[in-house]
Amino acid sequence: MNEEITKVLTMIQDGKIDADQGSELIQVLKEKEETTNKPKYLDKTLKIRVVSTENDNVMVNLPIKLVKAVLMAGHSIAASIPQSEKYVKDIDINLLIEAIENELDGQIVDIKSANGDTVSVIIE
Repeated sequence: MNEEITKVLTMIQDGKIDADQGSELIQVLKEKEETTNKPKYLDKTLKIRVVSTENDNVMVNLPIKLVKAVLMAGHSIAASIPQSEKYVKDIDINLLIEAIENELDGQIVDIKSANGDTVSVIIE
């Protein structure tokens, strides 16, 4: 973006555009950069697939934005409930959030049981 701003400033200096026009162009460039720098992982989906040999199939699609919010809220709620505290105390929620933010992608769980049931968790 610095190159584009330099070009706009040069156009002002050369008299091709006035300062107001240059200011408008620079503002548009900054807005464009802000929208293109939006984290792309937030547009992804967590897909959970369970295929059972008995046709008890499950297909769940969750937006990553929702997964991230639920992880953070759910962990803090569960940690404050005495009955569930022991189950969540060793879960490093920051590690999970970091994995999401670092754009973990593709198949992250792939399980096949002895009877042919499969479980897949995918981020796309």
